Amino acid sequence: MSNITKKIVFVTGNPKKLEETLAILGNTFPIESKKVDLPELQGDSPGDISREKCRIAAKEVNGPVLIEDTCLCFNAMKGLPGPYIKWFLDRLQPEGLHKMLEPWEDKSAYALCNFAYSEGPDHEPIVFEGRTEGIIVSPRGPRNFGWDPVFQPDGFEQTYAEMDKSIKHTISHRTRSLAKVKEFLRSKGYEQTPSSN
Repeated sequence: MSNITKKIVFVTGNPKKLEETLAILGNTFPIESKKVDLPELQGDSPGDISREKCRIAAKEVNGPVLIEDTCLCFNAMKGLPGPYIKWFLDRLQPEGLHKMLEPWEDKSAYALCNFAYSEGPDHEPIVFEGRTEGIIVSPRGPRNFGWDPVFQPDGFEQTYAEMDKSIKHTISHRTRSLAKVKEFLRSKGYEQTPSSN
């Protein structure tokens, strides 16, 4: 049986995440978004957090579901703030994230994105990890998308916030995770030819 008639619900309440995800995935997959209040889980492993969040989302949606978790990990702090970046950003703003690393010579960091997919309740979620290495810098660029102003990917002179979206979409942690999601969804028969209507 082909899966292409089934909609995959991407659980997010963040319009910027939705916009970027759809821009990267393209319009060949039957994705719809839904805001579901999922708990902000805690744990040592971002992968474990994503899996559990996906299990909860699959029960709420009662069908195929995608969730996404993003981490910003400072190497000097052994991966922190990691999955807790949302709270750190809320309290400290981009300037505070940069100041956190002042005592350390090592300003290196990595952006981590986990998409998790489940076919539905009682199906084990699959996690797709994407990672981009970079450094933490003093905030530069527009402040309309989280911690983008402080993350400068390796090999570039611009922060995520300063980059043209077309460039960011080729190298970001989200893009790398979604490349694995695309491959998986194709293998499951979800890809479809865009309608000419």
